[in-house]
Amino acid sequence: MARLSIALRQHAAFRTVQANSARIVDEWLPVKDWSTDAVKEWHADAPVPYCWTYDSVPGAGDWAGTSRCSCSLCVFAARTDVLLSIGRRPRLADLYAEVEQARGDSFRADWRITDLIRHAEQCGAPSPGVVCPDDGPEFTALAEQVRAALQRKPRKEPDLARRDRRVLCEGCAAPH
Repeated sequence: MARLSIALRQHAAFRTVQANSARIVDEWLPVKDWSTDAVKEWHADAPVPYCWTYDSVPGAGDWAGTSRCSCSLCVFAARTDVLLSIGRRPRLADLYAEVEQARGDSFRADWRITDLIRHAEQCGAPSPGVVCPDDGPEFTALAEQVRAALQRKPRKEPDLARRDRRVLCEGCAAPH
C-alpha cells in the first residue's frame, strides 16, 4: 500500500462525511488501497505528470523524494518528509525557527523546528537532491511580513512548547 497517514489508513475509500437536509458530502479516495507500484504504473501512462517533489531531483522518476505532496513544511508530514523539506528549503525552515524562537511555540506539539534542523545537520537527513534558494522577491516579501507580524502581540498564549517532545534520535535527544 502507498504510504498513508495512520488516520487516512483507517478511512474507507468511499464514505459520506456529512449528510443533512441541505447537502451530502462524500469523500472518495480512489487510489487509497492501491499499492505504491500500482500508483507508479498508473502515473507512467497518466495524462498528468506527478509533482517533482516525489523524486530525488526533478525529472528523475525514482520516487525517492517526499511520500506526499503537501506544503513544504507541513505539520502533518512524516518526519522524513519534514527533514527532506528542511534540506530543500533551508531559508524557509530558518524562518519557521525564527517564529518559533520569537513566539515560544512549537512547529508541532511533539517537535520543535529548531530540533529538527539540528537533527538534519548533526545526525543526517535524506539528501535533498535539489535546494530551492528562496532568494526571489516573493520569499523576501514573505519574510518581511512574518517579521512585521512578530512585532505585534500574539493573538494567543503559546502552549505547544510546554508539552513533551518526541526524541529524534540518540545523537540529538530533544530536551524536556
